[in-house]
Amino acid sequence: MASRQGASLDRKKLMADPIMVTTIVVLITFLTLFILYPLAVLLVDSVYSKDGGITLSIFQRIFGMSSFRTAITNTLKVGFTVGIFSTLIGLLFAYVEVYVKVRTKFMGGLFQVVSMLPVVSPPFVLSLSMIMLFGKAGIITRYILHIYDNSVYGFWGIAIVQTLTFFPVCYMMLKGLLKNIDPSLEEAARDMGASRFKVFASVTLPLILPGLGNAFLVTFIESIADFANPMIIGGSYDTLATTIYLQITGAYDKEGAAAMAVVLLTITLAMYLVQKYVLEKKTAATLTGKASRARMLIEDRSVTTPLTVACSAIALFVIIMYICVPFGALFNTWGYDFTLTTKWFVRVFQKYKGFKAFKDSFLLSLAAAPITALLSMIISYLVVKRKFRARGFIEFVSMLAMAVPGTVLGIGYIRGFVNGVFGTGFLQGIYGSAAILIIVFVVRSLPTGTRSGISALRQIDKSIEESAYDMGADSFTVFMTVTLPLIKDSFLSGLVTAFVRSITAISAIILLVTPQFLLITVQINEFAEKGSYGIACAFATILIAITYGSVLLMNLVTKYFGTSRKYKEVD
Repeated sequence: MASRQGASLDRKKLMADPIMVTTIVVLITFLTLFILYPLAVLLVDSVYSKDGGITLSIFQRIFGMSSFRTAITNTLKVGFTVGIFSTLIGLLFAYVEVYVKVRTKFMGGLFQVVSMLPVVSPPFVLSLSMIMLFGKAGIITRYILHIYDNSVYGFWGIAIVQTLTFFPVCYMMLKGLLKNIDPSLEEAARDMGASRFKVFASVTLPLILPGLGNAFLVTFIESIADFANPMIIGGSYDTLATTIYLQITGAYDKEGAAAMAVVLLTITLAMYLVQKYVLEKKTAATLTGKASRARMLIEDRSVTTPLTVACSAIALFVIIMYICVPFGALFNTWGYDFTLTTKWFVRVFQKYKGFKAFKDSFLLSLAAAPITALLSMIISYLVVKRKFRARGFIEFVSMLAMAVPGTVLGIGYIRGFVNGVFGTGFLQGIYGSAAILIIVFVVRSLPTGTRSGISALRQIDKSIEESAYDMGADSFTVFMTVTLPLIKDSFLSGLVTAFVRSITAISAIILLVTPQFLLITVQINEFAEKGSYGIACAFATILIAITYGSVLLMNLVTKYFGTSRKYKEVD
């Protein structure tokens, strides 16, 4: 009864605050218009006949296409393979970092670099490296192993590249879970005579099993939604994302592409709902608190040596593949003439409008980043600190973009803002403009920033803000002067993450970008498809330098201006 009265009082306070009400209305409008509406248009397109009735004939037609059925099988096969191997490799890295005493600081630094590389690099860099190392003109296959007819295109090429791209995500997720396990549980089993393997199998593994399932589903969703890697290294091995793209750009079949997009969305959305509402809750229930005391690290050489060697080998291989990209831009002709040259960088700017591509990409991403960061913090604040009827709707829809593949969103925007309800209305001019690209960047990065903000806000005691309200401050003043400074680190992190994700995005924008704008990732994809690896590597090298510089700048700003510095000074 008391809780109901408290909730009712919170709602009355909320309705009396015009700034807060306006913010909620604007947010709901934005989320509905740019996330729900395009998806709804796709659904309508896939079941709406030209006669004006509801029909399943479009689905019957696409399922009658052997190429589409093959694409579904290929997609699921790749998704399960990448999910399993990414989770296993991520668990290996996380276990070594949390449980094993590493004798050198080199390993720790190596782990940090490998975990950060996929975040700050374009999604298809490893595909370029795979072709240049193991293709017909590859350094390893042609010049070391003397194999002249090796093909990296197809299932294994996609699976290996995606596994190396996504396993750091599993590593970061599982590292936190392993750190939260109370070491006394495992030490009790050791005291009773159980071997290391027995302890891991009977104690550690059952505790993190929901977390493993969570990591698997996250990478499964990322894998089947990935467009760039299958496009470059897939060859004739089509996945759903590439099939949808070719259906709308090659066959000009908008209705068929919409129906295919609905099928892909159904798969990713089902996996997302299981991951968010089933496995995340089980993980939280299994691991109820942080470790009560420091863990005794494993020093037994029979355990430490094979594990650290395995991790080092994988990490070094990933780094070699990333190093391959700048070398690809510095060699005269990859695979044939290894004379060092800067001609590819010169051509990027003189022949292929490199300055315009970097300017357009930089400015659009720079415009999207603060909008995303601020929106993420506002949504997080409303979800954690406020009680109102639409709170669940805002949280669900803002996180929904995580489950929507970029290709699906791109087609939804085409159908929604060119030929849809608003095609002849007030939003007709948005298609082909900078605004729609910025909106896509914002929508794609929103879930990451929102999750970070929610985690940060849950650590802030409610009484801090209530005291400001008691002194007569309105909601805007409290958010700007009390809440936002306390979550400054999350805001800065969200700002840079949004910038990096925007400038390296391709799957959604490749369908939306017009000749008016040149974007780096689209240029890289175009030249990689043509086999012009020197130009593609030159573009990719400069892009990686920009993103790395952004992350380093963020770390520097957080170090000197973040909240953590103030707390250290107080201590």
